[in-house]
Amino acid sequence: MRVRARLCGELGGGTLRSRPDVAAAPYDTARLGRPPPKEDLPMRVARLFFVALGVLLSISISQAQEITVVRDVLGPEGPVYLNGNLYYVAWTTGSLSKWDGKKSTVLNSRKGCSHNGLALTHHHTFLLACTDEHGAILELDLNGKELHRWDADDKGRAFEGGINDVVVTANGGAYATVFGPYQGDPTEVVGKVVYLAPSSQKWVEVANDLNYANGIGISPDQRTLYVSETVGNCILKFMVNPDGTLSHRHNFALLNLLVPNKNKSWWLGPDSMKIDGKGDMYVAQWFGGKILKISPEGKLLHVFPIAAGDGTTNVAFGPGGKDLYVTVVKDPNDPQAKGSIVKIPNVQ
Repeated sequence: MRVRARLCGELGGGTLRSRPDVAAAPYDTARLGRPPPKEDLPMRVARLFFVALGVLLSISISQAQEITVVRDVLGPEGPVYLNGNLYYVAWTTGSLSKWDGKKSTVLNSRKGCSHNGLALTHHHTFLLACTDEHGAILELDLNGKELHRWDADDKGRAFEGGINDVVVTANGGAYATVFGPYQGDPTEVVGKVVYLAPSSQKWVEVANDLNYANGIGISPDQRTLYVSETVGNCILKFMVNPDGTLSHRHNFALLNLLVPNKNKSWWLGPDSMKIDGKGDMYVAQWFGGKILKISPEGKLLHVFPIAAGDGTTNVAFGPGGKDLYVTVVKDPNDPQAKGSIVKIPNVQ
């Protein structure tokens, strides 16, 4: 997002633009009998106090509306709301579950997968991202039965670094992100985007050299693909070509220019995302404890602070987009990634 520097003297800049044909009128202290008025210190302190109080109250109200719907999930991710049920995954336990509004039922459990991203296909099946180091993409039916498994792309290259997230396109294709080795501090930059064309059975690499590629989303007009770079703390965008390949790689948003950093961490950056019908992005900030709503122009529209934890991972839209379901880990440093799923009201 390109931001033009404001020039001194423009509206809102705080300094008047001088005009060579008009001399500034001197302040006539003798006529007024007093120096220029100044805001006294107590008034300034009071004004700042009430501004800060207003911000704190808005955050408190937002967090008071936060309802925990699913508790004790180890590594919560990939929420999908469908027909009154909330589907979600847990990477620590390697499981896919369904919450029907009262109880959760495990549908799929597989060692060595580390279930992560989840996307609904046009055939009413799921594409599941296995974020284990060796990586895989699974197709499951809605009951969790495995229908297909991919361990490599069309060139036979394994998904080393793990598959992190998946998004399905309007024409039935799909994109997925390859993350990178998650061992303490980040190491080798091996992030990629792979593409599955409609009716194809082979994933093709369409982007690489990504700094821990994570969340992925596509615009409503299907012309722009967004990709989170977690370690870069930024979001990239690509133009989608008619054949599904990508071009015109651009920077879209740098999160620390939109919101202050809550923590100091290599892993502070954006996690998974969802795009609504207007093209607005809802992106989780891992280690940030919040969901950011960002316009297609890269402008910050709203911040949803999450009280349940600092490790926000993903978000799903409830019926009509009125509510958001957020997967969150209480402490991102917890190796078990103990967390929950909360419901919060959306803002239009």
